[in-house]
Amino acid sequence: MNLELPQRSRQILEAIVEDYIATAEPVGSSAVARRHAMTLSPATVRNVMARLEEQGLLISPHTSAGRVPTEKAYRLYVDSMVALRQVSRDEKRQIIRRCRQAGAGLPEILKETSRTLSSLSNYMAFVVAPSFTSDEFRHIEFLALGPRKVLAILVSRNGIVQNRLVETERDFSPDELIRMGNYLKELMEGLSISQSRERILAEMKKEKVQFDTFLSQALHLSEKAVTLEGGDIFVEGQARILDHPEFSDVRRMQDIFRAFEQKAELLQLLECCMSAEGVQIYIGSESPMSRTTGVSLITSRFVTGSNTIGMLGVIGPTRMGYSSVIPIVDYTARLVSRLLNSM
Repeated sequence: MNLELPQRSRQILEAIVEDYIATAEPVGSSAVARRHAMTLSPATVRNVMARLEEQGLLISPHTSAGRVPTEKAYRLYVDSMVALRQVSRDEKRQIIRRCRQAGAGLPEILKETSRTLSSLSNYMAFVVAPSFTSDEFRHIEFLALGPRKVLAILVSRNGIVQNRLVETERDFSPDELIRMGNYLKELMEGLSISQSRERILAEMKKEKVQFDTFLSQALHLSEKAVTLEGGDIFVEGQARILDHPEFSDVRRMQDIFRAFEQKAELLQLLECCMSAEGVQIYIGSESPMSRTTGVSLITSRFVTGSNTIGMLGVIGPTRMGYSSVIPIVDYTARLVSRLLNSM
């Protein structure tokens, strides 16, 4: 934000933002002068606060109350005032221990990551898994489950397993299903899941396939099995966020929770993070998620060994403790990237 403030105004605004983050109560001029040991009288502080209000940085919720920061104030604070603290050794050890103990599978690591983020930040945390379809193909297998029913098991390079029950026009023997799986593994080798689907559809159009019953059946079976879906989401700490006074309105919280059930909105948020390095901070109405106004999102992308991108983050009130949450989100994203690159 390109807003130049005199040093005194910046000092007072910073004090008000930090006091409001700590107390959730409107901040008065006397409290600012007293708590921050300023060599200014309450009257001088009050005059500065009035100018900050005229500039859209503070609002007064009641006629005789103190002032509350606006979204504009939080943006200025985050961009040019906040003093980020270091992630402590204990916090680093906890993040490493919990994520590594989660197990070798990607879903387990990501689920434990969301729990850890929520625990350390005391807010709600979320992790969006990399899109399965952008991950690289590793294995496909077919198992007969009953009359004209086949279970297709598709495994990505990152170890994500997707099962699909496919209804077929006839029964297949175990030997036929093994041959189909081997043929498709060769066809899809080195491709992403989405590229595999494109390859399958392209092969189905070839004249050779029209006269080869086995190839045709294998491709039709795989075409039903390889569906395109977005990544899973792991959300933790819904109860923690209810402890903050801003979220005492149950209806408002329902809107926020619904936003995290809408994959389209999450994918829009992921798309914003994909091309941006480091931590991204969305304050109030800045968020691309339409139902999360009045809250802040601190997010960061992580990258797997096959260069697919996921996202993690924390959601809390706009008076979030940015100085501690930003470094935790950044460190966790870097750690998850390292873990997934070593899988």
